[in-house]
Amino acid sequence: MSKFNTADVKSAVFSPVKTESVASGHTFEGAPGYARDVKSELFLLAVSNMVGEDSFYEKAGERDSRYRELVREATLSDPEWTARLLKWLRTEANMRTASLVGAAEYTKARLDERIVSNITPTCRQVVDSVLQRADEPGEMLAYWTSTYGRSVPKPVKRGVADAVKRLYNERSFLKWDGDSKGYRFGDVIDLVHPTASAEWQGDLFAHALDKRHGRPDAIPSTALRMLHARAALMALPVADRRAILADTSVLAAAGMTWESLAGWLKGPMDAKAWEAVIPSMGYMALVRNLRNFDQAGVSDEMAAQVAAKLADPEQVARSRQLPLRFLSAYRAAPSLRWALPLEKAITHSLANVPRLKGRTLILVDTSGSMHAGFSKDGTLMRWDAAAVFGIALGSRCEQASVVSFSGGWGTAATKVFPIQKGESLLRSVDRWNSGGYFLGGGTETAAAIQAHLRGHDRLVILTDEQAAHSVEHVVPTSTALYTWNLAGYKYGHAPSGSQNRHTFGGLTDAAFGMIPLLEAGRNADWPF
Repeated sequence: MSKFNTADVKSAVFSPVKTESVASGHTFEGAPGYARDVKSELFLLAVSNMVGEDSFYEKAGERDSRYRELVREATLSDPEWTARLLKWLRTEANMRTASLVGAAEYTKARLDERIVSNITPTCRQVVDSVLQRADEPGEMLAYWTSTYGRSVPKPVKRGVADAVKRLYNERSFLKWDGDSKGYRFGDVIDLVHPTASAEWQGDLFAHALDKRHGRPDAIPSTALRMLHARAALMALPVADRRAILADTSVLAAAGMTWESLAGWLKGPMDAKAWEAVIPSMGYMALVRNLRNFDQAGVSDEMAAQVAAKLADPEQVARSRQLPLRFLSAYRAAPSLRWALPLEKAITHSLANVPRLKGRTLILVDTSGSMHAGFSKDGTLMRWDAAAVFGIALGSRCEQASVVSFSGGWGTAATKVFPIQKGESLLRSVDRWNSGGYFLGGGTETAAAIQAHLRGHDRLVILTDEQAAHSVEHVVPTSTALYTWNLAGYKYGHAPSGSQNRHTFGGLTDAAFGMIPLLEAGRNADWPF
């Protein structure tokens, strides 16, 4: 009798986040903990780690130290994979600090091991790849010198120099150079000696050096038109400056950002001031200032232009804003005129959330450890991310049960969230927020599964994985278990990587597409 070659035989499928098959440790709440391999642990930590920030179970120093060690291990075992991860972190996942720190640690690991620098990808290439904004060359140098001392190795200098050549222009100089920076543009140029790409950039470098070192800083070239235009505006008497607001082309020609305009006016940013600068504002700046627009009384006509830009799918994709940014803006903006464009924006940012057939149980962890902020301002919590992703997935499933869970002492506290067909995502999140779905308490994942899993085709859990009791033993092997990790701690609550057990992570929709891929019988790979 055949044991394997039967009519229902299926090929095994594999996903990239892999753990050991038998638990060797424990979660912070005491459940069996499954250790991940180096790449898997690094990935889940990188996509959820706001460097320098405490999490519920780890202090910032401990978390950052673990991140650095994981980068070093991955670099020495697979530099090509690590380089791809770091570039993706900055350019797609929009994790700015984690990618910058990772590139520095990648370089330090290879230098310490005396690895030949011309092995591709070089340290120089990796450093250059994560520097995507003109203030970041200075950030890289500040991190390196504060961590490893004043001596900056050649690969870091050359990578920073490449980025300087690509990023330093008149507009970025006016926006990012200032006394608040430890490393100003002139300091960076002094240290890394970039080669100018054109004559105008050489003139800009010279001007930045003069300005930094207190030398007469007359603008050296007529080619630097924006700097001359800014100098002309700065020379105007304060009393005459508001009259310029009527000519937005003058402000644009001088590279005026909203921050610089506020300082230049020496007075409040009223509706006229905002309307003068809004046409030249970037996407992220618009999202962050909706409350200010309302408080200043910006006209409905100008608001309509802002709304159109916010809702444009190409603008959303180009901005690479995390979905939670739109939730934060929605909560902060007092006027309902932003609700529809922000709803469209968050929907576009979650375009990869799949439509799943059959019955899906979605468990959203709202235990006390999920009530932890992603950053110091504390405006968004890990359970906010879990709710947004869980509701978004539930609204697209053929049949879904979305359940908030927490509990204590082996008993689950759960609350079923009814999905309302056609309801906007932001309105659903409002209903979740006001309806008592953030429960607090312990992480009784196993008890929640036992209370709600009833013949579902799949189980999706959005959690930090710090369960109090064994999760693996209460999920039938025939039921697909997908864990969406939102914290990146060392141990997971279940095995992962194959056999109907898979873990994803991050604050974007990038990994959602793995679910239908795995269910179609195909292997899933890293999202980079």
